[in-house]
Amino acid sequence: MPARACDTHCHVFGPYDRFPLSPTRSFTPPEIDFERLRGLHDFLGIERSVLVQASCHGTDNAAMLDAIARSGARYRGVAIVGAGFSDADFAHLHASGVRGVRFNFVAHLGGAPDLDFFRNTLKRIAPLGWHVQLHFDAQDILTYRTLFDEIEIPFVIDHMGRVRATDGVEQPAFRQLLALLVDNPRAWVKVSGSERLSVAGRPFHDATPFVRALYAAAPERTLWGTDFPHPNLAGDMPNDGALVDLFAHNLPDERDRVRVLVDNPQRLYWAD
Repeated sequence: MPARACDTHCHVFGPYDRFPLSPTRSFTPPEIDFERLRGLHDFLGIERSVLVQASCHGTDNAAMLDAIARSGARYRGVAIVGAGFSDADFAHLHASGVRGVRFNFVAHLGGAPDLDFFRNTLKRIAPLGWHVQLHFDAQDILTYRTLFDEIEIPFVIDHMGRVRATDGVEQPAFRQLLALLVDNPRAWVKVSGSERLSVAGRPFHDATPFVRALYAAAPERTLWGTDFPHPNLAGDMPNDGALVDLFAHNLPDERDRVRVLVDNPQRLYWAD
């Protein structure tokens, strides 16, 4: 991995005696604390990380903020926020290293948020220079096409839009995602989650055409992440070292890898 490489999509969960899960969660992930995540990244040669708040912790971002504080400025965060968050709460999150908010539209995680709350939140975070991260099922890319045109801040599509590799790169949802990246300079994408797209299983090479097409559409707005510890994954659990190898397979040119791992995260998460 190049110097200052960044995993832009990973999680911490717990420790649960200090940071309990939400009682309304739809899944229970393994307990992954700061030391476990840091140890993995040190082994893989990943210097920086972006922690993404998962729905199982709800709007209580304390576990994520604790890990960011312990990282020595090597971590940034993407929070989940609620209607009761004040301007002071947002200011605290920003000072703590948060640079975006995440909204889940995925059906098994509760479905789409209230769109009035969604729009109001984007207005509130715009002055902070944040982005919004969007977690969709593939069909949502078509359903919410006009919503993308409303967004006036950078927005990041999680996990390649969760399309299914078996449906091919010509499937309508993926063609729409490619068009979005080409046409909208505020649109970013994470080429994470190959194990979620794949139907062939390890080494998940059936996801490779999707990664390469997305990168070709927006090389300056493509990000990568492990998704460790792969919460709520129904399929083949990946080895994270193998995912690093897969990334090198997907983008064999070192200049492309540096752009995705170093340059693009720097602009989105460490611009200040």
